[in-house]
Amino acid sequence: MDYNYYNSDLDAAMGGLFIIVILASLVLGLIAYIISALIYFMTSKTNGFGDVAYIAWIPIINVYSLFLLTAGGDNRESIRATALKNTLIYAGLFIVSFIPVIGLLASIGMVGFTLYFTYRLFYRWCGETGKAVLYTILMVITGGLFFAIYGLMRMNRPFAV
Repeated sequence: MDYNYYNSDLDAAMGGLFIIVILASLVLGLIAYIISALIYFMTSKTNGFGDVAYIAWIPIINVYSLFLLTAGGDNRESIRATALKNTLIYAGLFIVSFIPVIGLLASIGMVGFTLYFTYRLFYRWCGETGKAVLYTILMVITGGLFFAIYGLMRMNRPFAV
């Protein structure tokens, strides 16, 4: 009797391929994180939020930078309060997303929430609603590559709106 569990080299090759895909995904994720943090950091410094721009580099909490850049308000305190409120809503959706059935709805809500505020960031950069919608759709289609390219081009310019 043969008790060899690896009776085929195909199993070992598929396992190796799986590890390569996981490592490549981790590397691409790290690159995407660094680029988005750089975009949020430089955009925050350019548009008057230099005192909290460092938050863009802190994992998980860096979503506050997105909400800060897209928040509306008359003064700094109201802008920061709105950004904090949106961050707490996002954190609540994140926590609820771990509950089995309701988590799916919370995850969909998080995606919608993030897409809306990404649209608002594009709108603040370009100043036109139609372009902001187009840029958001392009970002979704390209898996975030458009956001990285456009964000790197616009991060050192003040907002148009």
